Amino acid sequence: MRMGSIGLTKKPHAVCIPYPAQGHITPMLQLTKLLHYKGFHITFVNTEFNHRRLLKSRGPNSLDGLPSFRFDTIPDGLPPTDTNATQDVTALCVSIRKNCLAPFRDLLSKLNSLPDSPPVTCVVSDGGMTFTLDAAQELGIPEVIFQTLSACGLMCYVQCRPLIEKGLIPLKDASYMTNGYLDTEIDWIPGMRGIRLRDIPSFIRTTDPNDFMLDFILVEMARAKRASAIILNTFDALEHEVLDGLSTLLPPVYSVGPLHLQLNQIPADNELKSIGSNLWTEEPECLEWLDSKEPNSVQPTFFWVIRPDLVGGEAAVVPSEFMQETKERGLLASWCPQEQVLSHPAIGGFLTHSGWNSTLESLCGGVPMICWPFFAEQQINCRFCCKEWGIGMEIEGDVKRNYVEGLVRKLMEGEEGKEMRKKALEWKKLAKEATTGPNGLSFVGLDKLVNQMLLSPRN
Repeated sequence: MRMGSIGLTKKPHAVCIPYPAQGHITPMLQLTKLLHYKGFHITFVNTEFNHRRLLKSRGPNSLDGLPSFRFDTIPDGLPPTDTNATQDVTALCVSIRKNCLAPFRDLLSKLNSLPDSPPVTCVVSDGGMTFTLDAAQELGIPEVIFQTLSACGLMCYVQCRPLIEKGLIPLKDASYMTNGYLDTEIDWIPGMRGIRLRDIPSFIRTTDPNDFMLDFILVEMARAKRASAIILNTFDALEHEVLDGLSTLLPPVYSVGPLHLQLNQIPADNELKSIGSNLWTEEPECLEWLDSKEPNSVQPTFFWVIRPDLVGGEAAVVPSEFMQETKERGLLASWCPQEQVLSHPAIGGFLTHSGWNSTLESLCGGVPMICWPFFAEQQINCRFCCKEWGIGMEIEGDVKRNYVEGLVRKLMEGEEGKEMRKKALEWKKLAKEATTGPNGLSFVGLDKLVNQMLLSPRN
């Protein structure tokens, strides 16, 4: 469906608001570009803090947008700072819950009074920003929740309430972190086999029954059930059983991913291509460096991205001796166009924390992974990569250099690595099929979402 001929003030108007972190902003922008291409007027809402960071990384005119694709802001309620770093998750969640509804309500009111803008017809909100449901409800317009995580990650969050009811969490005391308790198998989650407590998102690892982040998840999951629909950046072939399970627990679930492949619907010369989302300045020189490398060779010959805010203090700086010793076989950068890097033929393996965007981009590049999860639902993404999809091996326990070297050699040179690469290429093919029209299930799912939810009157 293409609605480019519709006059500006007659278009459906989607207000889209990501959780204010890079891994949420990127897929939300991908989704909104697709909605714009399908005829929507878009208002993309960042926090003032991240709006400033985007202008700093991408240039002073980078958020001018288009007549029908505009950027706006709300405050996040935290004390002002110029630090170019991801904000503390707990502090941000506390502030979002307390401070963001009123300015969002005011923004919707402002947008509805602009003479050159159509009235707001729907809200597309991140799964961590469900306060927006109240504002959408007041206006009588549909709201869909975009969960920017995997279906298996969302399923785990949905199960936090049952885990509490069964007495499995919170943990009885600190010893339960290390005494083997986290290896307890959970055998009743729909679509999941052999899941252990340690695979459930890291927020359950608390001894405090009033832990804020656990409560935040419980509230967000309960509120999501009020939405008109749930969007997931995944595809049916990858997570079919879990998606089936979610469909019995939540409002209608639309799997429309991988979104970065769906963007291939948009012609290369489209004006949307200039709108980007990276909060750090990209270093595209790495692509030229990769061009000089043999196919599937880069992991022992390494490209290492150390994000500016990853570790604090002077100790985070890589020693000059390391730089000197590795200059012939390595490249360091602080940020990169990761999707392009992972689809480069020189890449042979990817060491990742198993965030969902990175996992999808690696899978779509046909690149096997060494998984080192540490936060949120990275644990369950890692588990599925290694045990269900056959495209990853996990870094476990006490991490020493010889152990990591062994995993890299196994991935790059061993039979297990060859099998993982073969499997990754199979998933790459299936991801492409899912997002290719007219019959790909994600391609069809996106059209259904637009027509059944975003363009229909509120039920």
